[in-house]
Amino acid sequence: MRTRYPDRDFADEETMFGQIDDDYADYERRIGEYEARDKVVEEGMGRDPRAAHFFVQLVKGENPWTSLINMIGADGVRELMDDPAKQEEFAKANKEYVERLSEETSLKEEYRKNIAESMQMLDELSQERGLSDETVDAAMDLLAGIVDDAIRGRFRRENVEMALNALQRDADLENARAEGEIAGRNAKIEEQRRRSRQGDGMPGMGGASTAVPAPAKKGFLDDLPQRKF
Repeated sequence: MRTRYPDRDFADEETMFGQIDDDYADYERRIGEYEARDKVVEEGMGRDPRAAHFFVQLVKGENPWTSLINMIGADGVRELMDDPAKQEEFAKANKEYVERLSEETSLKEEYRKNIAESMQMLDELSQERGLSDETVDAAMDLLAGIVDDAIRGRFRRENVEMALNALQRDADLENARAEGEIAGRNAKIEEQRRRSRQGDGMPGMGGASTAVPAPAKKGFLDDLPQRKF
């Protein structure tokens, strides 16, 4: 297991046997796919013995058109293409080919555009965080492995936990931000109340409990203009 997964830690039995179980399930799935394909090939060869010869020639790397001419001759190929009973079938097959070719071309163009933008993003991210090429490659290998597993219908426990932890972290950050905003508003309200309690020297606007400031005591100089000598 360590040889097959050098980056994994199998210190505990649960992790090791979990990986063994995943590998065995993947093995059974692949065996099932092989058997299904073998059955299709076997049935096809049974319907037309020439298909077996054609298949063997393809496996050997022979030109498929050469193999077809070897089986039915050039005239046979022309007769087959000109057969009125096959025209509708051939037209449908050609339409599917053109549509598939167009889709593949579109996907290739989209891939070239997206991969260029992705590489630029990786360069910018690497410079911003000061990452080494090895670190970026390791991250991309991890993502590629997750995508490959998803295509095969396999989701590893550690990858699911990583996604859950990331979502939980985002939720925690959002909660912390909201709590910070609430605490800030409460602090402002409390500060306003504190200042209101201190007052500004003016009498209150109502209520029996409103304190009226006592008149300031006059000094000798204040009464001086009123004095008579």
